[in-house]
Amino acid sequence: MRRTPAEPATRRTPLAPQNEPELLTHAATPAAGHPVGGGGRYSYRYGNGDLPPSNRAEQPPWRTRWLRARKFVLAGLLLAILAPVLAFFAGWLFLSVPSPTALAAQRKQVTTIMASDGTTELGRYVPEQGNRIPVSLAQVPMRVQNAVLAAEDRSFRSNPGFDITGIARATWKQLTGGSGGGSTITQQYIKVATGHDEYSIFRKFREVIVAAKLTKQESKDSILEDYLNTIYFGRGAYGIQAASQAYFGKNVQNLPLSEAAVLAGAIRSPSALDPAKNLPQAQARWNFVLDGMVEQGWLSPTDRTVGLYPTTVPPNQAPGAPTDDRAHIVDQVMDELDKQGITRDQLAVNGGRITTTIDSRAQQLARDAVFTELRGQPNNLHSSLVAIDPRSGGVTAYYGGSAGDGFDLAGGPAWNPGSAFKPFTMVAALERDIGMYSNYSGESPVVIDGLSYANSESRNYPQLSLREAMTQSVNTAFVRLAQDVGPTAIRDAAIQAGIPTEINGKRSMAEADSGAPALGITLGQYPVHTIDMASAYATFAADGMRREPFFVRQYANARGTVQYQHLDKPQPAFDRADPERNTQLARNVTATMTDVARSSQIPLTGGRAVATKTGTHQLGDTGRNSAAWTVGYTPSISTAVWVGDPANTALKNAGGGDVFGRGVPGAIWQRFMNSYLTGAPMEVFAPYTLIGPAAPPPPVVEQPNPQPTRKPRNTTPSATPEPNVGDFGPMLNEPSTKPTRPRHDGCFPFCNAPAPGDNGPDNGPDNQGG
Repeated sequence: MRRTPAEPATRRTPLAPQNEPELLTHAATPAAGHPVGGGGRYSYRYGNGDLPPSNRAEQPPWRTRWLRARKFVLAGLLLAILAPVLAFFAGWLFLSVPSPTALAAQRKQVTTIMASDGTTELGRYVPEQGNRIPVSLAQVPMRVQNAVLAAEDRSFRSNPGFDITGIARATWKQLTGGSGGGSTITQQYIKVATGHDEYSIFRKFREVIVAAKLTKQESKDSILEDYLNTIYFGRGAYGIQAASQAYFGKNVQNLPLSEAAVLAGAIRSPSALDPAKNLPQAQARWNFVLDGMVEQGWLSPTDRTVGLYPTTVPPNQAPGAPTDDRAHIVDQVMDELDKQGITRDQLAVNGGRITTTIDSRAQQLARDAVFTELRGQPNNLHSSLVAIDPRSGGVTAYYGGSAGDGFDLAGGPAWNPGSAFKPFTMVAALERDIGMYSNYSGESPVVIDGLSYANSESRNYPQLSLREAMTQSVNTAFVRLAQDVGPTAIRDAAIQAGIPTEINGKRSMAEADSGAPALGITLGQYPVHTIDMASAYATFAADGMRREPFFVRQYANARGTVQYQHLDKPQPAFDRADPERNTQLARNVTATMTDVARSSQIPLTGGRAVATKTGTHQLGDTGRNSAAWTVGYTPSISTAVWVGDPANTALKNAGGGDVFGRGVPGAIWQRFMNSYLTGAPMEVFAPYTLIGPAAPPPPVVEQPNPQPTRKPRNTTPSATPEPNVGDFGPMLNEPSTKPTRPRHDGCFPFCNAPAPGDNGPDNGPDNQGG
């Protein structure tokens, strides 16, 4: 093969022989010309004399462990420093601060219920965990504020919402088996206000973050005010104002320093530090608070040594929800507001003040009248009393029983009113021009549709006017009248006057099967409430103007905003088209009842004008009575009294006789009315225009022959002439107009004999005479 001149000649190098691969079991030996440690294959990486890692000598075990531990310690220290910082910033970004307004809206509080004078407290509505009366910080004296700070957080004014020293101290105590809170006032407020009180590290972490953010957003005064209105002090009291009343029966503004220290000391453990439960521990905590105030410069050492440990009121005397007869008033007030769209839940949040129509003096007189007249009577006799102002419809007194947790006997169960229902029959008659001087037969018994009706002791009356029949409570005359006007007309008249169309969820004054009333409605066959009767009679007293009975005059929430104000809305009850006829219908009913109190021996003091009706309901066919009533009114007050037994047993008085309307209930009614009207002007009922036939002419009374009188002697006048006794007829003592209680010899209600005209046992199943 020929080469071109341009191609240089190349020299072929012979191939080196292939070496056998090294066995893994033999170490490689250095090649000739390559001394160990100098310029070898690994010298440029590991330095002179170094071997590759696989050929190093093995390190000592202790050195390996130490190096590894050092790495973990350094990493742990770094994590311990960075983790809290990172967590704090993460919490700051993602944990929100609850709105103080929202927290306040969730905070339950007390609603105070006041008498009509606006100053006498009748009771309180206290929701669960809601015995709280908010106050502004300006209402809390500085001595009280400082006492709380000395007890719970002495660095409150300067700390950022949390206290590192306190947290560390509390942590150390817990690690060593002790106890301690370490929470600032701001943290405590967050815990209580939000309800996050579970024991966990995350809860404490959240408290610290939220407390710090809250301190940035709100002033210290705002936080302290919220805290003082939120924290629990024991005795069911939440907040400093409720606690002041629970422990000392006064407002927070009036607390001296010694009493403020008691309350501040109780915050840490309210149950254990109540002086009524553990006086030594409470006193020790009290000293701790006062010493802390001295330490902080809030109290001088001289003032510290002055004063003794104060005395608290017994826990059961602390103000709160009443448990006596006033509890029934509270229930009625709550129900009335609920009908106006203000629920108990809203009251629990908004709190505030309810001004009622209750006259505190009248309420006490009602209580006294019942207690006095039932004293010494059999234990099964109970009573209810309701008094209403006819001019407004406001409930002046409401006594539903002495046990606040028992039946409300005035507005709960309903009772048969007996003959006290007859005035509604009179309304139905007057609407048909049957007047008080219309005559009806009072013969007894009378059988109608197979049912027999009788008078008390089956007494017979000839023809008598309806006014006389009302005064003597003649059952048979009113049964015949009811037959003429119809039971439905009587029911309608009762509803017009104020008896509800439904009572305890059922159609009132009607048979269960037909829904229509029976003839016995005129004798009070159907049950009604005591307040219903007082209200319906108040319509008569108001000349036929119907007003719904009410308890609440005004409600203002804790911020002072009036949320409800009662408006007077009178309506003509019996004739809306003719106001004058409406007035005369009511006045004619009144005129039929003005002689009942005198006839029943329960007149009012001084001959005060009053319209009254008694009633008695028979216990089945036993011949005994199960309920007795007296209902009556003046132009300014209408009062209904019921006496009976919720267990529906036979009624006997202390002497063993039957109880009638003019007996025990009549005595209660008379005592209350006389007491309440003491000092009041002597009112008279307005004149009426007679409806129906005219009154019969008065009977002619023969005049006695005149007695001869002596002529006066001729005497010489003198400056002070002596009277000549012979010149005058005999002096007659004027009978006293002051009512006196009848003597025991045959006079009711202070003897066993039934009062004249008061209906007793009868023979008919529907006869409920009064």
